[in-house]
Amino acid sequence: MVRLSSLARNLTAETAFTVLALARALKAQGKDVVELEIGDSPYPSTPHAKAAGIRAIEEDRTGYGPSLGLGELRAVAARFVADEFGLGVTAANVVVASGAKPFEQYFAEALIEPDDGVLIFGPHFPTYIPNLQRRGARAVVVPLRAEQGFRPQARDVAAFLATDPKPRAVFLNSPHNPTGGVATRDDLAAIADIIRPTDLMVFSDEPYCHMVWEGRHESILTQAGMLDHAVAAYTFSKSYSMSGWRIGFAVAHPEVVEAIGKLINTSASCSPPFVQIAAQAALEHDAPTRDEYMGRFRRKVARLAAGLARIDGIRVLPPAGTFYVFPDVRQVCNRLRMTSHGLALYLLEDADDAFGVACLGGESFGEAGRGFLRFSCAETDERIDQALAFLPEALNRLGRARRFLERYPQFALDEPFPVV
Repeated sequence: MVRLSSLARNLTAETAFTVLALARALKAQGKDVVELEIGDSPYPSTPHAKAAGIRAIEEDRTGYGPSLGLGELRAVAARFVADEFGLGVTAANVVVASGAKPFEQYFAEALIEPDDGVLIFGPHFPTYIPNLQRRGARAVVVPLRAEQGFRPQARDVAAFLATDPKPRAVFLNSPHNPTGGVATRDDLAAIADIIRPTDLMVFSDEPYCHMVWEGRHESILTQAGMLDHAVAAYTFSKSYSMSGWRIGFAVAHPEVVEAIGKLINTSASCSPPFVQIAAQAALEHDAPTRDEYMGRFRRKVARLAAGLARIDGIRVLPPAGTFYVFPDVRQVCNRLRMTSHGLALYLLEDADDAFGVACLGGESFGEAGRGFLRFSCAETDERIDQALAFLPEALNRLGRARRFLERYPQFALDEPFPVV
Protein backbone atom coordinates (compact mmCIF):
# COMPACT_ATOMS: atom_id res chain seq x y z
CA MET A 1 0.00 0.00 0.00
CA VAL A 2 1.33 3.44 -0.95
CA ARG A 3 1.74 5.81 2.01
CA LEU A 4 1.77 9.43 0.89
CA SER A 5 3.10 12.25 3.02
CA SER A 6 0.65 14.45 4.90
CA LEU A 7 1.62 17.29 2.56
CA ALA A 8 0.75 15.30 -0.55
CA ARG A 9 -2.49 14.03 1.00
CA ASN A 10 -3.69 17.49 1.97
CA LEU A 11 -2.35 19.62 -0.87
CA THR A 12 -5.08 21.33 -2.89
CA ALA A 13 -4.72 21.86 -6.63
CA GLU A 14 -5.68 24.78 -8.84
CA THR A 15 -9.34 24.17 -9.70
CA ALA A 16 -9.06 25.83 -13.11
CA PHE A 17 -7.05 22.88 -14.41
CA THR A 18 -9.56 20.41 -12.92
CA VAL A 19 -12.46 22.15 -14.66
CA LEU A 20 -10.35 22.41 -17.82
CA ALA A 21 -9.92 18.62 -17.83
CA LEU A 22 -13.66 18.11 -17.33
CA ALA A 23 -14.51 20.59 -20.11
CA ARG A 24 -12.11 18.87 -22.51
CA ALA A 25 -13.55 15.46 -21.63
CA LEU A 26 -17.07 16.69 -22.36
CA LYS A 27 -15.90 18.18 -25.65
CA ALA A 28 -14.31 14.86 -26.57
CA GLN A 29 -17.72 13.27 -26.04
CA GLY A 30 -19.26 15.74 -28.51
CA LYS A 31 -20.56 18.49 -26.24
CA ASP A 32 -20.11 22.08 -27.38
CA VAL A 33 -18.38 23.88 -24.50
CA VAL A 34 -17.41 27.56 -24.32
CA GLU A 35 -14.26 27.56 -22.21
CA LEU A 36 -14.17 30.60 -19.94
CA GLU A 37 -12.53 28.76 -17.04
CA ILE A 38 -8.80 28.91 -17.69
CA GLY A 39 -6.67 32.05 -17.57
CA ASP A 40 -5.05 31.43 -20.93
CA SER A 41 -4.72 33.60 -24.00
CA PRO A 42 -6.68 32.78 -27.17
CA TYR A 43 -3.94 34.44 -29.25
CA PRO A 44 -0.72 32.93 -30.64
CA SER A 45 2.60 33.61 -28.96
CA THR A 46 4.05 36.88 -30.16
CA PRO A 47 5.97 36.60 -33.46
CA HIS A 48 9.52 37.55 -32.49
CA ALA A 49 9.36 35.22 -29.51
CA LYS A 50 8.31 32.30 -31.71
CA ALA A 51 10.94 33.02 -34.35
CA ALA A 52 13.72 33.41 -31.79
CA GLY A 53 12.73 30.22 -29.98
CA ILE A 54 12.67 28.19 -33.19
CA ARG A 55 16.00 29.62 -34.28
CA ALA A 56 17.53 28.86 -30.87
CA ILE A 57 16.45 25.22 -31.13
CA GLU A 58 17.89 25.00 -34.65
CA GLU A 59 21.13 26.43 -33.24
CA ASP A 60 21.11 23.74 -30.55
CA ARG A 61 20.60 26.11 -27.63
CA THR A 62 19.04 23.15 -25.84
CA GLY A 63 21.52 22.37 -23.07
CA TYR A 64 21.75 23.62 -19.50
CA GLY A 65 22.05 27.26 -18.58
CA PRO A 66 22.81 29.25 -15.41
CA SER A 67 20.34 28.65 -12.59
CA LEU A 68 19.76 32.39 -12.22
CA GLY A 69 18.95 32.69 -15.91
CA LEU A 70 20.85 33.80 -19.00
CA GLY A 71 22.75 37.01 -18.38
CA GLU A 72 21.31 38.61 -21.55
CA LEU A 73 17.70 37.98 -20.50
CA ARG A 74 18.33 39.21 -16.96
CA ALA A 75 19.80 42.44 -18.29
CA VAL A 76 16.96 42.97 -20.76
CA ALA A 77 14.38 42.21 -18.08
CA ALA A 78 15.98 44.78 -15.77
CA ARG A 79 15.81 47.44 -18.49
CA PHE A 80 12.24 46.41 -19.27
CA VAL A 81 10.90 46.91 -15.73
CA ALA A 82 12.88 50.16 -15.45
CA ASP A 83 11.31 51.53 -18.63
CA GLU A 84 7.79 50.15 -18.09
CA PHE A 85 7.30 50.48 -14.34
CA GLY A 86 10.06 52.75 -13.05
CA LEU A 87 11.98 50.10 -11.13
CA GLY A 88 15.61 51.19 -10.81
CA VAL A 89 17.27 47.77 -10.96
CA THR A 90 20.04 45.89 -12.78
CA ALA A 91 20.57 42.30 -13.90
CA ALA A 92 21.74 41.48 -10.38
CA ASN A 93 18.15 42.05 -9.22
CA VAL A 94 16.63 39.57 -11.70
CA VAL A 95 16.19 35.80 -11.52
CA VAL A 96 14.48 33.64 -14.16
CA ALA A 97 12.13 30.69 -13.58
CA SER A 98 9.35 28.76 -15.32
CA GLY A 99 6.62 31.39 -15.03
CA ALA A 100 5.54 33.54 -12.09
CA LYS A 101 3.96 30.71 -10.07
CA PRO A 102 7.22 28.99 -8.99
CA PHE A 103 8.28 32.19 -7.23
CA GLU A 104 5.51 31.65 -4.67
CA GLN A 105 7.37 28.55 -3.51
CA TYR A 106 10.83 30.10 -3.85
CA PHE A 107 9.73 33.17 -1.87
CA ALA A 108 8.42 30.96 0.93
CA GLU A 109 11.53 28.77 0.99
CA ALA A 110 13.95 31.70 0.89
CA LEU A 111 12.26 34.02 3.38
CA ILE A 112 9.70 32.25 5.59
CA GLU A 113 10.13 29.93 8.57
CA PRO A 114 7.63 27.32 9.78
CA ASP A 115 4.72 28.85 11.73
CA ASP A 116 5.37 32.35 10.37
CA GLY A 117 2.20 34.28 9.60
CA VAL A 118 1.55 35.37 6.03
CA LEU A 119 -1.23 37.83 5.17
CA ILE A 120 -3.21 36.96 2.04
CA PHE A 121 -6.06 39.00 0.62
CA GLY A 122 -9.01 36.83 -0.37
CA PRO A 123 -10.35 35.75 -2.73
CA HIS A 124 -6.85 34.68 -3.66
CA PHE A 125 -4.95 32.75 -6.30
CA PRO A 126 -5.42 29.09 -5.34
CA THR A 127 -1.75 28.07 -5.15
CA TYR A 128 -0.71 30.66 -2.57
CA ILE A 129 -1.78 28.58 0.41
CA PRO A 130 -0.40 25.23 -0.86
CA ASN A 131 2.98 26.86 -1.40
CA LEU A 132 2.91 28.22 2.15
CA GLN A 133 1.91 24.79 3.43
CA ARG A 134 5.05 23.37 1.84
CA ARG A 135 7.00 25.59 4.21
CA GLY A 136 4.75 25.05 7.24
CA ALA A 137 3.71 28.70 7.31
CA ARG A 138 0.30 30.01 8.41
CA ALA A 139 -1.95 31.79 5.93
CA VAL A 140 -3.97 34.65 7.45
CA VAL A 141 -6.73 35.51 4.97
CA VAL A 142 -8.40 38.93 5.02
CA PRO A 143 -11.27 39.56 2.58
CA LEU A 144 -11.17 42.19 -0.12
CA ARG A 145 -14.37 44.21 -0.50
CA ALA A 146 -16.25 45.08 -3.68
CA GLU A 147 -17.15 48.51 -2.31
CA GLN A 148 -13.41 49.26 -2.13
CA GLY A 149 -12.81 48.04 -5.67
CA PHE A 150 -11.26 44.81 -4.39
CA ARG A 151 -8.11 46.79 -3.50
CA PRO A 152 -5.79 45.84 -0.59
CA GLN A 153 -6.17 48.07 2.44
CA ALA A 154 -3.23 49.31 4.54
CA ARG A 155 -5.26 49.05 7.73
CA ASP A 156 -5.51 45.27 7.21
CA VAL A 157 -1.71 45.08 6.99
CA ALA A 158 -1.41 47.15 10.17
CA ALA A 159 -3.90 44.91 12.00
CA PHE A 160 -2.01 41.80 10.88
CA LEU A 161 1.26 43.24 12.10
CA ALA A 162 -0.28 44.18 15.46
CA THR A 163 -2.14 40.94 16.18
CA ASP A 164 -0.30 38.02 14.56
CA PRO A 165 2.14 36.21 16.89
CA LYS A 166 4.80 35.83 14.13
CA PRO A 167 3.99 38.20 11.25
CA ARG A 168 6.47 37.71 8.44
CA ALA A 169 5.04 38.32 4.97
CA VAL A 170 2.26 39.78 2.85
CA PHE A 171 1.09 38.46 -0.51
CA LEU A 172 -0.08 41.20 -2.89
CA ASN A 173 -1.61 40.51 -6.29
CA SER A 174 -2.35 43.48 -8.54
CA PRO A 175 -3.99 43.48 -11.02
CA HIS A 176 -5.90 40.96 -8.96
CA ASN A 177 -6.95 37.46 -9.97
CA PRO A 178 -9.88 36.71 -9.72
CA THR A 179 -11.60 40.05 -8.96
CA GLY A 180 -9.89 42.42 -11.43
CA GLY A 181 -9.08 44.91 -8.66
CA VAL A 182 -6.05 47.15 -9.20
CA ALA A 183 -4.05 48.66 -6.33
CA THR A 184 -3.32 52.37 -6.72
CA ARG A 185 -0.04 54.13 -6.02
CA ASP A 186 -1.63 55.56 -2.86
CA ASP A 187 -2.70 52.08 -1.73
CA LEU A 188 0.83 50.76 -2.14
CA ALA A 189 2.45 53.82 -0.57
CA ALA A 190 0.32 53.39 2.54
CA ILE A 191 1.16 49.68 2.74
CA ALA A 192 4.88 50.42 2.20
CA ASP A 193 4.84 52.97 5.03
CA ILE A 194 3.66 50.24 7.40
CA ILE A 195 6.10 47.60 6.18
CA ARG A 196 9.24 49.72 5.81
CA PRO A 197 10.15 49.93 9.55
CA THR A 198 9.59 46.16 10.05
CA ASP A 199 11.11 42.93 8.76
CA LEU A 200 7.95 42.02 6.83
CA MET A 201 8.49 40.78 3.29
CA VAL A 202 6.09 41.17 0.36
CA PHE A 203 5.46 38.77 -2.48
CA SER A 204 4.16 41.09 -5.20
CA ASP A 205 2.48 38.93 -7.83
CA GLU A 206 2.25 40.99 -11.04
CA PRO A 207 1.49 38.68 -14.00
CA TYR A 208 -1.27 40.97 -15.33
CA CYS A 209 0.94 44.06 -15.38
CA HIS A 210 -0.13 45.00 -18.92
CA MET A 211 -3.83 44.35 -18.33
CA VAL A 212 -4.79 47.55 -16.52
CA TRP A 213 -7.99 49.15 -17.80
CA GLU A 214 -8.30 51.94 -15.22
CA GLY A 215 -5.23 53.95 -14.22
CA ARG A 216 -1.83 52.31 -14.71
CA HIS A 217 0.10 49.41 -13.26
CA GLU A 218 1.97 50.17 -10.05
CA SER A 219 4.50 47.98 -8.27
CA ILE A 220 5.24 48.28 -4.57
CA LEU A 221 8.94 47.97 -5.49
CA THR A 222 8.84 51.59 -6.71
CA GLN A 223 8.20 52.76 -3.14
CA ALA A 224 11.29 53.97 -1.27
CA GLY A 225 13.21 51.20 0.46
CA MET A 226 10.91 48.40 -0.69
CA LEU A 227 13.58 46.60 -2.70
CA ASP A 228 14.76 45.35 0.71
CA HIS A 229 11.25 44.07 1.49
CA ALA A 230 9.74 42.66 -1.70
CA VAL A 231 9.95 40.11 -4.49
CA ALA A 232 7.98 41.07 -7.62
CA ALA A 233 7.10 38.25 -10.04
CA TYR A 234 6.35 38.64 -13.76
CA THR A 235 5.41 36.20 -16.50
CA PHE A 236 5.30 36.05 -20.29
CA SER A 237 2.13 33.95 -20.20
CA LYS A 238 -0.38 36.80 -20.27
CA SER A 239 1.29 39.76 -22.01
CA TYR A 240 2.99 37.73 -24.74
CA SER A 241 0.64 34.71 -24.95
CA MET A 242 3.47 32.36 -23.96
CA SER A 243 1.74 30.31 -21.24
CA GLY A 244 2.97 26.93 -22.52
CA TRP A 245 6.56 28.12 -22.77
CA ARG A 246 6.63 28.38 -18.95
CA ILE A 247 8.90 31.36 -18.48
CA GLY A 248 8.94 34.32 -16.11
CA PHE A 249 11.24 36.31 -13.88
CA ALA A 250 11.34 38.00 -10.49
CA VAL A 251 12.89 41.25 -9.29
CA ALA A 252 14.34 41.43 -5.78
CA HIS A 253 17.36 42.40 -3.67
CA PRO A 254 20.54 40.67 -4.98
CA GLU A 255 20.84 38.57 -1.81
CA VAL A 256 17.30 37.26 -2.32
CA VAL A 257 18.04 36.66 -6.00
CA GLU A 258 21.09 34.57 -5.12
CA ALA A 259 19.09 32.56 -2.57
CA ILE A 260 16.36 31.84 -5.12
CA GLY A 261 19.07 30.83 -7.61
CA LYS A 262 20.22 28.15 -5.17
CA LEU A 263 16.65 26.90 -4.80
CA ILE A 264 16.32 26.66 -8.58
CA ASN A 265 19.72 24.94 -8.79
CA THR A 266 18.59 22.24 -6.36
CA SER A 267 15.15 21.70 -7.95
CA ALA A 268 14.67 22.67 -11.60
CA SER A 269 18.38 23.25 -12.40
CA CYS A 270 17.53 26.06 -14.85
CA SER A 271 14.99 27.33 -17.35
CA PRO A 272 15.56 26.07 -20.92
CA PRO A 273 17.92 28.46 -22.75
CA PHE A 274 15.89 28.43 -25.99
CA VAL A 275 12.80 29.51 -24.04
CA GLN A 276 14.78 32.32 -22.39
CA ILE A 277 15.99 33.47 -25.80
CA ALA A 278 12.38 33.59 -26.98
CA ALA A 279 11.43 35.59 -23.89
CA GLN A 280 14.25 38.06 -24.50
CA ALA A 281 13.02 38.59 -28.07
CA ALA A 282 9.51 39.21 -26.75
CA LEU A 283 10.75 41.95 -24.42
CA GLU A 284 12.94 43.55 -27.07
CA HIS A 285 10.67 43.40 -30.12
CA ASP A 286 7.09 42.33 -29.38
CA ALA A 287 5.65 45.35 -27.56
CA PRO A 288 3.50 46.35 -30.60
CA THR A 289 1.89 42.91 -30.79
CA ARG A 290 1.53 42.80 -27.01
CA ASP A 291 -0.24 46.14 -26.97
CA GLU A 292 -2.55 45.05 -29.79
CA TYR A 293 -3.45 41.94 -27.79
CA MET A 294 -4.08 44.03 -24.69
CA GLY A 295 -6.46 46.25 -26.66
CA ARG A 296 -8.38 43.18 -27.78
CA PHE A 297 -8.56 41.92 -24.20
CA ARG A 298 -9.85 45.28 -22.99
CA ARG A 299 -12.72 45.08 -25.47
CA LYS A 300 -13.44 41.45 -24.56
CA VAL A 301 -13.58 42.29 -20.86
CA ALA A 302 -15.97 45.19 -21.49
CA ARG A 303 -18.13 42.95 -23.68
CA LEU A 304 -18.30 40.15 -21.13
CA ALA A 305 -18.87 42.45 -18.14
CA ALA A 306 -21.68 44.35 -19.89
CA GLY A 307 -23.34 41.13 -21.04
CA LEU A 308 -23.24 39.56 -17.57
CA ALA A 309 -24.61 42.73 -15.99
CA ARG A 310 -27.73 42.47 -18.16
CA ILE A 311 -28.64 39.04 -16.71
CA ASP A 312 -31.27 39.06 -13.97
CA GLY A 313 -29.78 38.28 -10.55
CA ILE A 314 -26.17 38.94 -11.53
CA ARG A 315 -24.27 42.01 -10.35
CA VAL A 316 -20.97 43.04 -11.93
CA LEU A 317 -18.25 45.39 -10.78
CA PRO A 318 -16.39 46.11 -14.05
CA PRO A 319 -12.80 44.94 -13.53
CA ALA A 320 -10.08 47.58 -13.43
CA GLY A 321 -7.59 45.04 -14.75
CA THR A 322 -6.95 41.40 -15.82
CA PHE A 323 -8.97 39.45 -18.38
CA TYR A 324 -11.44 38.12 -15.83
CA VAL A 325 -14.92 39.18 -14.78
CA PHE A 326 -15.99 38.23 -11.25
CA PRO A 327 -19.76 38.66 -11.02
CA ASP A 328 -21.77 38.44 -7.80
CA VAL A 329 -24.24 35.57 -8.30
CA ARG A 330 -25.58 35.27 -4.75
CA GLN A 331 -29.14 36.02 -5.84
CA VAL A 332 -28.96 33.27 -8.45
CA CYS A 333 -27.45 30.83 -5.94
CA ASN A 334 -30.24 31.59 -3.48
CA ARG A 335 -32.90 31.08 -6.14
CA LEU A 336 -31.43 27.77 -7.36
CA ARG A 337 -30.39 26.77 -3.82
CA MET A 338 -26.90 25.81 -4.88
CA THR A 339 -23.37 26.97 -4.08
CA SER A 340 -21.48 29.06 -6.58
CA HIS A 341 -19.12 26.13 -7.26
CA GLY A 342 -22.18 23.98 -7.89
CA LEU A 343 -23.57 26.67 -10.18
CA ALA A 344 -20.37 26.62 -12.25
CA LEU A 345 -20.53 22.85 -12.64
CA TYR A 346 -24.25 23.00 -13.45
CA LEU A 347 -23.61 25.46 -16.29
CA LEU A 348 -20.95 23.13 -17.66
CA GLU A 349 -22.52 19.72 -17.22
CA ASP A 350 -26.27 19.73 -16.67
CA ALA A 351 -27.92 22.95 -17.84
CA ASP A 352 -28.05 21.56 -21.39
CA ASP A 353 -27.21 18.23 -22.98
CA ALA A 354 -25.50 19.66 -26.05
CA PHE A 355 -24.05 22.98 -24.85
CA GLY A 356 -22.20 24.15 -21.78
CA VAL A 357 -20.22 27.06 -20.38
CA ALA A 358 -17.08 26.41 -18.32
CA CYS A 359 -16.31 28.93 -15.59
CA LEU A 360 -15.10 28.74 -11.99
CA GLY A 361 -17.00 28.96 -8.75
CA GLY A 362 -15.64 31.62 -6.43
CA GLU A 363 -14.83 28.97 -3.82
CA SER A 364 -11.90 28.04 -6.07
CA PHE A 365 -10.27 31.18 -4.68
CA GLY A 366 -11.05 30.60 -1.02
CA GLU A 367 -14.01 31.26 1.26
CA ALA A 368 -14.05 34.97 0.36
CA GLY A 369 -15.03 33.97 -3.19
CA ARG A 370 -18.26 32.23 -2.19
CA GLY A 371 -21.25 33.60 -4.08
CA PHE A 372 -19.21 34.69 -7.11
CA LEU A 373 -18.19 33.17 -10.44
CA ARG A 374 -15.02 33.84 -12.41
CA PHE A 375 -15.20 34.07 -16.18
CA SER A 376 -12.08 34.50 -18.30
CA CYS A 377 -11.98 36.03 -21.77
CA ALA A 378 -10.10 33.15 -23.32
CA GLU A 379 -12.50 32.67 -26.25
CA THR A 380 -13.50 34.57 -29.39
CA ASP A 381 -16.10 37.34 -29.21
CA GLU A 382 -18.57 35.09 -31.00
CA ARG A 383 -18.14 32.36 -28.41
CA ILE A 384 -18.45 34.87 -25.55
CA ASP A 385 -21.72 36.07 -27.08
CA GLN A 386 -22.95 32.47 -27.33
CA ALA A 387 -22.20 31.97 -23.64
CA LEU A 388 -23.98 35.20 -22.69
CA ALA A 389 -27.06 34.17 -24.68
CA PHE A 390 -27.10 30.74 -23.02
CA LEU A 391 -26.74 31.83 -19.39
CA PRO A 392 -30.22 33.37 -18.87
CA GLU A 393 -31.84 30.26 -20.36
CA ALA A 394 -29.74 27.94 -18.21
CA LEU A 395 -30.50 29.88 -15.02
CA ASN A 396 -34.22 29.55 -15.64
CA ARG A 397 -34.22 25.78 -16.18
CA LEU A 398 -35.34 25.07 -12.63
CA GLY A 399 -36.11 21.42 -13.27
CA ARG A 400 -32.61 20.77 -14.56
CA ALA A 401 -31.11 22.62 -11.61
CA ARG A 402 -33.17 20.51 -9.22
CA ARG A 403 -32.07 17.29 -10.90
CA PHE A 404 -28.44 18.47 -10.75
CA LEU A 405 -28.73 18.88 -6.97
CA GLU A 406 -30.34 15.45 -6.66
CA ARG A 407 -27.26 14.01 -8.37
CA TYR A 408 -24.82 16.24 -6.46
CA PRO A 409 -26.35 17.05 -3.06
CA GLN A 410 -22.98 18.29 -1.83
CA PHE A 411 -23.56 21.47 -3.86
CA ALA A 412 -26.85 22.34 -2.14
CA LEU A 413 -26.72 25.72 -0.40
CA ASP A 414 -27.01 25.22 3.37
CA GLU A 415 -28.06 28.79 4.12
CA PRO A 416 -29.05 31.60 1.73
CA PHE A 417 -26.41 34.20 1.02
CA PRO A 418 -27.09 37.61 2.55
CA VAL A 419 -28.04 39.91 -0.31
CA VAL A 420 -28.30 43.68 0.02
